[in-house]
Amino acid sequence: MRFRTEIETFRADSIGPDDSILFLGSCFADNMGARLREYGFDVTHNPLGPLFNPASIAAALGRAMERRSYVAADFMEHDGIYHAMDWAARYQSPSAGVLAEAVNRDFTTLCEALERARIIFITFGTAYAYHINGSGAIAGNCHKLPASTFHRSILSIDDVCRMWRPLLQRLREAGKRVILTVSPVRHVADGLHGNNISKATLLLATEALETEYFPAYEILCDDLRDYRFYAADLKHPSDTAIDYIYEKFADTYFSAATKETIRGRYAAFLRAAHRPGNNTL
Repeated sequence: MRFRTEIETFRADSIGPDDSILFLGSCFADNMGARLREYGFDVTHNPLGPLFNPASIAAALGRAMERRSYVAADFMEHDGIYHAMDWAARYQSPSAGVLAEAVNRDFTTLCEALERARIIFITFGTAYAYHINGSGAIAGNCHKLPASTFHRSILSIDDVCRMWRPLLQRLREAGKRVILTVSPVRHVADGLHGNNISKATLLLATEALETEYFPAYEILCDDLRDYRFYAADLKHPSDTAIDYIYEKFADTYFSAATKETIRGRYAAFLRAAHRPGNNTL
């Protein structure tokens, strides 16, 4: 008897142990990026914090390709505090100059990681976008500002494709391999129906973009498909689920030789961290 529909492992072009990789997008990108770093990969993940909607991720990549630094005019002031609305809520300060210094330091990390990366994993989290009233710019993070600061919309499949098709072409011309995925993290603040509409939009957009896709969303939602594989908040995948998704990731992208190499690197990581082993590769 079968009690679940297990996602069959597929083989894609291999990722080598010395490939440089950039993960950008939702907090799920951090989960996977951190796991690969433990296995000794040259990985950078979300150096300025997670981004969730495709518009903000596209803007971040485009700006990083141009290495266009931030200046005071790029920030929004609210009650005497300047906010870098493109990035995580930690990027705020009473001084625009201090904020620019902090943002540009980490933005340089992103630019350098993008330049050397051979492989870029993009994780879309939600199709909902928050537009700043007045400018209409899409915020990467709401910085806990009053709800009246924004108006919300949902990006359409055409919206996502319009901004991502030319960007994907630029990245390919720069020699980058781009792999898309949709985060399995549930955005329940949008309501269950709203979350499903959002994820469906992202799934259809990634299909329309006709680029590589890793089925992280399907592995958690259709293969594991049980609340015991979620964390206590019932939104994020549990550690066990992340382990399982990583195993599927490894079976998809790692050759036997790569697995052997990174197994040794992971053992060295555990020794350095004084942690017990859980090496499943």
